[in-house]
Amino acid sequence: MIGIEWIVAFLVLGAVVGFMAGLLGIGGGGIMVPTLSTIFLAQGVPVDQVVHLALGTSMASIVMTSFASMRAHKSHQTILWDVFKMMAGGIVIGTFAATFLAAYLKSIQLAIFFSIFMAYVSIQMARDTKPKPSREIQSPKTLFVAGSFIGIISALVSIGGGSLTVPYLVWQNVDLKKAIGTSAAIGFPLSIAGTVGYIVNGMGSVSASSELVLGFVYLPAVIIISAVSFFTAPLGARMAHKLPVPKLKKVFALLLMVLSIKMLTSIVA
Repeated sequence: MIGIEWIVAFLVLGAVVGFMAGLLGIGGGGIMVPTLSTIFLAQGVPVDQVVHLALGTSMASIVMTSFASMRAHKSHQTILWDVFKMMAGGIVIGTFAATFLAAYLKSIQLAIFFSIFMAYVSIQMARDTKPKPSREIQSPKTLFVAGSFIGIISALVSIGGGSLTVPYLVWQNVDLKKAIGTSAAIGFPLSIAGTVGYIVNGMGSVSASSELVLGFVYLPAVIIISAVSFFTAPLGARMAHKLPVPKLKKVFALLLMVLSIKMLTSIVA
């Protein structure tokens, strides 16, 4: 049985992840992976499996919120379906393939990569850097390759790909709202491919000995986080018009940096 203290921890995490996703339009992987790593370490998960379990659980927790986000953007007609179709194949292949690489790497290697990437995201967020549009939509082949690259990085840090897809599309003169909408749509197949990959690659692992774990996915956390974030995301979206979002982005960027460093030091220790 899962302890009440862990249920409360997952409830709080789900509430924060959903609210921040709705408020700032940022996926929850940056918060979930380091937080889940800390929780799993406290639960006695072996250090050499803890980041893998956090990545898989985080990716599975993104499925519901990414689906809800995709539906919302579809209703506002901000999804470029032609671009989605050209990138989706690369996204799915890259994401799924990268889970095999993640399973091969050690926790410390994954933690270092995660921390470096989140440091980059934090700096970009704090500076509120926006790419300058400089060209038109690229060829289907180029979009497929770009999708593969985005999928690989997203799987290794367990994000929905928005921090990479949105700037990439804006760089190609895509309107920001449509870039966000298209990125949200891409996040759904990405999260499914990542979840399946982490389940497949986690079968027979040390952490999979528990009946509550499917591969590298801890089911209680996924269910609780998904259920709560589904309700808090719309709340965050409504508050986006009332709260000082630019200032909050800088605070959130600092939080991502601190959480990443905390995870890295926990794994090293």
